Amino acid sequence: MHRQVLPVVINCEGGTAAGLGDSLGDTIRNAFALTGQAIDVKLVKAKDLDQAVTATRSPVIAVGGGDGTLASAAARLAGEGRCLAVLPLGTRNHFARDIGLDGTLEQAAQVAAHGRCDMVDVGYAGERLFLNNASLGLYARMVEDRDRRHLPKWLATLPAALRVVVWPRTRRLDLDIDGTRRRVKTPLLFIGNNLYSLEKGHIGQRATLQDGQLSLFAVAQRGGPGLLLAAWRIMRGKVDRRADFAAIESAREVIAYRHGSHHIALDGEVIELEFPLTFRIAPGGLKVMLPAIA
Repeated sequence: MHRQVLPVVINCEGGTAAGLGDSLGDTIRNAFALTGQAIDVKLVKAKDLDQAVTATRSPVIAVGGGDGTLASAAARLAGEGRCLAVLPLGTRNHFARDIGLDGTLEQAAQVAAHGRCDMVDVGYAGERLFLNNASLGLYARMVEDRDRRHLPKWLATLPAALRVVVWPRTRRLDLDIDGTRRRVKTPLLFIGNNLYSLEKGHIGQRATLQDGQLSLFAVAQRGGPGLLLAAWRIMRGKVDRRADFAAIESAREVIAYRHGSHHIALDGEVIELEFPLTFRIAPGGLKVMLPAIA
C-alpha cells in the first residue's frame, strides 16, 4: 500500500536512535530504500514529538523510538483514528516485538510501507494511554533510581534493580476487579495491556493484542531474598503461582484505591497520578500497521 509521502518522526534522544548519532537519518532512509515508499524524515527531541506528530495530517505516520515514545504518539493518534507504523529504535522494543516485528529497521520499513492497518487494544491508567503495562511499586522505584544515576540505561538498571529488591516496600491496596473487591499486600502491582505469559520460553510475551483483557499480577509480600528467589523462578519459567503472587487475574477494569498521588510506571516512564485510579482496556483503541498476512 503506497502513499504519496509517508511522514517518519524519530525521537533521536533515546535507545538505539541516540546510539546511531549523526548516521540516524541515513539509516532510516536506507531502511526504506527498497520499499518503494517515499518518506519525509523528521528527527526530533522527545519534548517536540507530540508537536511533530500533530503537525502532519497523514492517515498513516511512522514513529521511531522506544515504548515510551510510541505510547506518546499513540495517545495522539488513537484520538484521531490515524494509523501508527512502528520503527523499533528503543532499548527493548516490547510493543514492536508483540505486534510481530523482529527488531530490524528493514522489516519495520516494509511493514510501514506494505503492511496492513489493523486495530489493537490499548490500556489506560486514568486518562493516560499505555501500550504495554502500568505498574505501582518496585518497578517505578527502580526506574526513578536508574534515571538518577546519569548512566546509560542498560548500565544503570542492574544497581537500581538490586537496590529496590533488597529494600522492598510493601503496599496495601484495595482493588475493585471487574466489580469484585479484593485487598492485597504487595511490593509490585503490574497491570498489562492484554495477557502476559508466565510460561517457560515466553515469559513477558503476549500472544495477541486483541483479547480485550488486562493482566493483573500482584507480587506476594516478602523480603529481599524472597523476592530475588521469586524473580529467579519466574525468569526460568518455574513460577509458583500460589507462593510468588498475591493475585493473578484478567479483567476489563481494575480500580486501585489509595489516598493521594503516587508514582506509576507507564511503558517505562514514571509519572504521578491521583488515586483512586482506574485501569481499563480499550478494545481496538489504536490503529497500527501490522505485518501482511501471507
